[in-house]
Amino acid sequence: MNASTSSLRTAIVTGAGSGIGRACAQALVAEGWQVAFVGRRREALDESIAACAEPKRGFAVPTDVGDPASVAALFAAVQQRFGRIDLLFNNAGVSSMSALLEDLPFEQWQASVAANLTGTFLCTQQAFKAMKAQTPQGGRIINNGSISAYAPRPNSVAYTATKHAVSGITKTASLDGRKYNIAVGQIDIGNVASDMTLKMVGGVPQADGTVKPEPRMAMDNVVRTFVAMVSLPLDANILNVTVMATAMPFVGRG
Repeated sequence: MNASTSSLRTAIVTGAGSGIGRACAQALVAEGWQVAFVGRRREALDESIAACAEPKRGFAVPTDVGDPASVAALFAAVQQRFGRIDLLFNNAGVSSMSALLEDLPFEQWQASVAANLTGTFLCTQQAFKAMKAQTPQGGRIINNGSISAYAPRPNSVAYTATKHAVSGITKTASLDGRKYNIAVGQIDIGNVASDMTLKMVGGVPQADGTVKPEPRMAMDNVVRTFVAMVSLPLDANILNVTVMATAMPFVGRG
């Protein structure tokens, strides 16, 4: 641990090489946090850190969140470098909404489960171990759910199933974390403007069989909501929050 930075708050953000993870990790750096940027591709992580307000507060840790050994190595590296872990943002995931349920390849199902569900569990498990043992005890975990944690899109069985399951992890971890002063919450995001949602501009399948464009919202709306969750003291928690493009199909979807 670097003694000169030991008093700073420390966060781990998965999926920090692009999109929501990158934006939220960079926001934490701007707020004065030390942040481990986690993802599969070091080049993307390095690009995320280089664009930060204070790049020296960023730390790239290439990791496969679906692999127990890789996740254990991630947490060991962060603890060795920073001494403690105050925040975990389980953001890494993959979207698989392109195949009919009856045609979905098993490999695609497995990839979704590994990234969206197993990765969330493995990182949460390691965070519990670290936050339970450190002094002062405790910390915060935020899981990236989705509108799909509540309502499916057509042809999205793997994504929807895993995101519903993330909600189960959030609720259970919130309960189990009480005795360790660990606050666990979930941010459910709908139609944020990113590379992943570019196809929505041209039109995506709807529940009635039509294909229609959908409105999107700026990334800053997600970042501000995330920072609000993070800014609470540990004796307060936002268990669930939904931030979405106002006119997107969700309320009454289908």
